[in-house]
Amino acid sequence: MKAILGKKIGMTQIFSEAGQIIPVTVIEAGPAVVTQVKTVENDGYYGVQIGFEDQKACRVNKPDKGHFDKAGVTYKKHLAEFRPEEGESYELGQVITVDTFEVGTLLDITGTSKGKGTQGNIKRNHHRRGPMSHGSKHKRLPGGLAAATYPSRVFKGNKAPGRMGRDTVTVQNLELVKVIADRNLMLVKGAVPGNKGGILRIRTAVKGQGK
Repeated sequence: MKAILGKKIGMTQIFSEAGQIIPVTVIEAGPAVVTQVKTVENDGYYGVQIGFEDQKACRVNKPDKGHFDKAGVTYKKHLAEFRPEEGESYELGQVITVDTFEVGTLLDITGTSKGKGTQGNIKRNHHRRGPMSHGSKHKRLPGGLAAATYPSRVFKGNKAPGRMGRDTVTVQNLELVKVIADRNLMLVKGAVPGNKGGILRIRTAVKGQGK
């Protein structure tokens, strides 16, 4: 299992050798550095924490400074933890670059989706609208939320207007189309969650590998 942190640059398209257009997302992936290695003896499980993007010392608090100084790495802005498979070994200060991924590998990419603010039932839950004829008072409003005598209340989990978006979303089995190692870029087929500049957690796919 290979993993790295990256930043979404945007979308474009490239041509395959057969002349087909492939929509791709451009991601600036790494270089990331190993800031902590968790062991079964000390932490109860085996995990690896990696950091991405340098951070000014004035913006890092004392506990984090001690954490980075202990690892012997520069201060990082973003941290994430991954669970490697058995047999994989990492060392403190190890640098992970985009060229560790091979073209054609399937990836699982996790990011934060775009925030839409407060939205109504139609946009948020895909409900149908009411009649649009003259005199109708029920065009885009929610319908009945509860019955009369029973249950005489609104059940929990009822679909209603509210905050939409800004959720953690994982897109599975995205194909790595191209790697530009000298610019730390990877081109992934299809779309990934989030805005331009959003931070992404990238790892080899859990399911569907080798298809």
